[in-house]
Amino acid sequence: GNQKSTHSENPQGKKSQHAEEASFYMNCRAAYLTVLKSSLENIKSKEQLSLVLQQAGRNPSQKTINKYWTSQTTSLNFDDFCAILKKEKPATKNELLEAFGKIDTDKDGYILHEELCKILTTRGDKMTWEEVTSITKQADFNCNGKLDYNKFCELYLSTSEQCCRAARARLDTDPRLRQQHFGNQTGNSSEGITVPVSKPSPRVSRKADHKLAKGDSRAPSRPSSAQSSKASTTVTVGANSSSRSTKLIIEPATMKEWQWAQSKGCFYLEEDGEIISHKYRLHLPQRSAVCVTIKPFNIPQAGGKSCHWLSVDTALFILKESETQENLQLVSFTELQNEEMFGWRGELGAGLYWLLPFTTGCRLRKVKTQITGEAKLLWRDEDGELALTKEFRAALLDIFETIDLDGNGLLSLEEYNFFELRTSGEKCDQEAWAVCKENFEMKKNELTRQGFLDLNLMEANDRDGDPWDLWVTLLSLGYNKALEMTEACPFVIAISAERCKPRIKAISLEAGGSQLSRAICRSVLNKGEAEVLDGSENIFIYTYRSGSRITSVIENKSENKVIIHVNNEQSKNCLNNRGLTVFAVEVAPKSMMVSQHVVALNEQEEWIYSCVHSLV
Repeated sequence: GNQKSTHSENPQGKKSQHAEEASFYMNCRAAYLTVLKSSLENIKSKEQLSLVLQQAGRNPSQKTINKYWTSQTTSLNFDDFCAILKKEKPATKNELLEAFGKIDTDKDGYILHEELCKILTTRGDKMTWEEVTSITKQADFNCNGKLDYNKFCELYLSTSEQCCRAARARLDTDPRLRQQHFGNQTGNSSEGITVPVSKPSPRVSRKADHKLAKGDSRAPSRPSSAQSSKASTTVTVGANSSSRSTKLIIEPATMKEWQWAQSKGCFYLEEDGEIISHKYRLHLPQRSAVCVTIKPFNIPQAGGKSCHWLSVDTALFILKESETQENLQLVSFTELQNEEMFGWRGELGAGLYWLLPFTTGCRLRKVKTQITGEAKLLWRDEDGELALTKEFRAALLDIFETIDLDGNGLLSLEEYNFFELRTSGEKCDQEAWAVCKENFEMKKNELTRQGFLDLNLMEANDRDGDPWDLWVTLLSLGYNKALEMTEACPFVIAISAERCKPRIKAISLEAGGSQLSRAICRSVLNKGEAEVLDGSENIFIYTYRSGSRITSVIENKSENKVIIHVNNEQSKNCLNNRGLTVFAVEVAPKSMMVSQHVVALNEQEEWIYSCVHSLV
């Protein structure tokens, strides 16, 4: 029904929250620009990451650095840096005193230099004798060969605060740095997509006076330069009108006679928040009317567990293959919606097409949840033989359903290799597959469900019951320690053609990259309403609502990069892919980029998308 939220918010508390958020991002920006030239420049090494974190008042250990800079990491952007700072809180005095107290055997507030040197040079992130000596020589906390660690903690905290203040002061006094605003593109690409040809923008509305939604007379919560150019957009979506109760006829009754093909796939959430998925190639032998759909794949969950991924939004972008894969042309995308299914109907010519799955990341995102206990994966029977627990067996069968892309109940070598690439980063060759055939149940050279279960049991036996490798597999496939799939979203794609037999094949498992980013931007430019920022005729904000989601794209037709401040404070019951109410993005010259994707926080209630884009 049309339920509306009636609870009142504390204006003072909300104002305080915005002030804290503003201060946090200003400090992030100050620290980042102390080391790097622009918020669009990426952190390119562990050393650089450590230095930037130190400038933000943190003192990261090597273990902390390794947590965020893994063997697969090549760079981190400004948004990644902000996310790290949110997780890695600066140490408090009480925490420091508690740590020192554990090695203060006499409990008198002092530690012998000799004992301190031994600890610092042999444990944790080992320091050199020279580094330790430089600490113990400090007169402020040196007392007859002992360290007054209470004074040391005070010095440490004041030094950390001085680092932050120095970075902020440098930012405030340098006009060049003030223009290097915070925030860049997250999700599929951290860079703007270059616009090759400038063309007139459709449905452009110029307004002399852009006003915010009611009640917005206050200044933006994020500190910034004077903001004279604005464009505001407000969209009100009634409860249920977004998708769940709207029955759009995506698949007409006449389609029963059409030929069809389908494939499953999955979105996987990476450690850094990036989303990867299968990519597909579609072949049509001749021109035909076509229907393309995508929706989350419903796997019946054992024990009544909820399917977290069924609320994840999905989409499919159809691109025409030309002479070079780098020059794919956007044909269309799935803009029709019927409950959780998104679809497109139209006519396609004969040839090869690429199908790129997409989800906004509004709902498929990193969320901290309290896990009461780790699920048990293995047990030993009366004879001491290892066996899979009922819960682990059920999870493996669900995984089998997900990776069985063609849905024939068997795993081909190609299907199994997508599983291997995701879990181990390696492929299984024909020779290794032949060994599998000798040891595990197969039919028609494809692995059965029982064979898949036995293969995982063999892995457990190889480790003598140590479940570590099994957990690596489960976590990489989006499962948590309670055996719930929370960081993945399996989906199914269906293609129907009136005059020929379509063929679909999964080609890769990777991030969408620039091709997908370009397709998203183009779809919004082609279909969306455009507004030009007052006083800046070369900056356009495009807003497009597709079913239950809204996407905004910024196009910069000027010769210079621009910084756009984005304010969603007047939006109600909304969830965006950035996880921020107020942020800013830097858009390169002659380029376009996604500002944000937005969906309803609670789809059973009315939601209002009210956004102001301002040129800084």
